[in-house]
Amino acid sequence: MPGAANALIDVPGIRVGHAHRLDAGVTVGAADGSSDGEGWATGCTVVRMPPGGAVAAVDVRGGGPGTRETDLLDPAHTVQRAHAILLTGGSAFGLAAADGVMRRLEDEGVGIPMGGAGKVVPIVPAAVIFDLPVGGWHNRPDAAFGYAAAAAASADSPPAGGATEGGPGAVDSPGAAAIATVGGDAAGCVGAGVGARAGGLKGGIGSASAVIDGGPADGVTVGALVVANPVGSVVDPAGVPWGTGAELAGEFAGLRRDPGPEVRARVAGLAAKGTVLNTTIGVVATDAALTPAGCRRLAAVAHDGLARAIRPAHSPLDGDTLFAVATGMHEAAGAPDPAAPVPPAPAEMPGDLALLTALCGPAADCVERAVVHAVLAAESVAGIPSYRAVIG
Repeated sequence: MPGAANALIDVPGIRVGHAHRLDAGVTVGAADGSSDGEGWATGCTVVRMPPGGAVAAVDVRGGGPGTRETDLLDPAHTVQRAHAILLTGGSAFGLAAADGVMRRLEDEGVGIPMGGAGKVVPIVPAAVIFDLPVGGWHNRPDAAFGYAAAAAASADSPPAGGATEGGPGAVDSPGAAAIATVGGDAAGCVGAGVGARAGGLKGGIGSASAVIDGGPADGVTVGALVVANPVGSVVDPAGVPWGTGAELAGEFAGLRRDPGPEVRARVAGLAAKGTVLNTTIGVVATDAALTPAGCRRLAAVAHDGLARAIRPAHSPLDGDTLFAVATGMHEAAGAPDPAAPVPPAPAEMPGDLALLTALCGPAADCVERAVVHAVLAAESVAGIPSYRAVIG
């Protein structure tokens, strides 16, 4: 079954915050870059871990990724925990928002202790989408946006839904005065999803979760949050989102399964996205205890959800990147007991491997469902039609 919020925040220890600026009257620039749009339509999203961090890994499948601190997450490397993950608009320029996330975490004393009071180094891997043609090319997230999103996800600073307060990350930011913050299970045109486009439709933020019933992962929660901004299509020729087959507990009950010939014609007539830089990024999380290698495998399998919900996925024009994190806050049934005798049958699957295997299917399904939720929650922006607007 889905978790209580059917969102990434159902995973104990995980918090989410968004910061964005969306101006009225924003326009889209030319796909070839010959002209700019006007106004602001961009933002970032921060996924925060428990104060001590969480085991993390990443899997990059797209041909044109934009990332920061992803090499650090290699299971062979020394630092194997992240304190937050940034998902942001603004292409490579948007990676500057990670500076603000680090500042906020440093203000809270969160990070790797480096000796002396307050001396910490927060680990904040990041990935970007290309949304620069939506709004002004030079209007992109900076450190102020990252600081605001991290604050919105802070346990001691719940978001109020209005403009963020100033802070070290908000200094000298042209967009800071109008930053809006929101946290929790918000979806659609929030955070990094504000300027996202999914094929010919408006993209955005989507999330989903599942609580596993039975087996070696009994009671474990898995969740996913996705920023859907692919060059590929998120709907089939009949006009129904590709990923609806993974539905849990009637979550897509209001969706028309056969929209009819008129809607099919509208879908067929959607303009191509027309930009060579796209990308779908996201985070998969669980409260199970996994090794860095286990997280790496979970991130890899989670990409199956993208492939089922977006066609094509992982193209040369996308930078598809998924992070996986494990908080270890759940004692899963079947987890290995150091005091237990070695099973006598060599063919019997070890407990940790059985646990990881049980998580792979739900993780991919959560990603698939999250893409559908992103499409359904999105609203039309800057003349980019939402799915709801197209189907009528």
